[in-house]
Amino acid sequence: MHGPATVGWLLTALCAVTGVSCLLRARGAGPGRRTEAGGEAAMGLGMAAMAAPVPWSGTPAAHTVSGWVFGALFGALLVRELRPAATGRHTAASPGRHLHHLLGSAAMVYMSLAMALGPSGGAAAHHSAAGGLPVVTGILLVYFAGYVLWTGTRLMPAGAAPASGPVGRRPAVPPVARQAGFAAGCRVAMGAGMFAMLLAL
Repeated sequence: MHGPATVGWLLTALCAVTGVSCLLRARGAGPGRRTEAGGEAAMGLGMAAMAAPVPWSGTPAAHTVSGWVFGALFGALLVRELRPAATGRHTAASPGRHLHHLLGSAAMVYMSLAMALGPSGGAAAHHSAAGGLPVVTGILLVYFAGYVLWTGTRLMPAGAAPASGPVGRRPAVPPVARQAGFAAGCRVAMGAGMFAMLLAL
């Protein structure tokens, strides 16, 4: 991606941690939730690989190949998200969340193709004009900014929960990956990463 290498590595770290967190969430989930968490893990790890400066720091030919490779990867994820709707199979995700997954996969395909077809070539690429179509990029920026703000505010605690059970006895705490809000927190992190990648396009 275009922009300072430090930003690229920070995005890589954010997306990689999010992807691994989704893998941990998939371990103890039921079949439907496991599939959903696995898809989000693949998206997070794919975003981490794409945000790394290494694929975009080579020759113009390598830059173009990287764009097509990521386009194929995220295209496969997009097809995976479209399959339940095409076959009528039940999905564990709500319609709104499924639409968000579709938009996320489509946005990654869009960015990959913009990088493959746009200006390329080592350091010169970091100072080139923004890739992609400005209108599409702008719409995606507005969507992901709104998603992060909306979902993030809903994760904020409304107040301290009253203690329950015998005095002095602490309630059992489930593993972090199974706690309420963990999945939404992962989606907020990926949404923020998507927003930053669109800015760097």
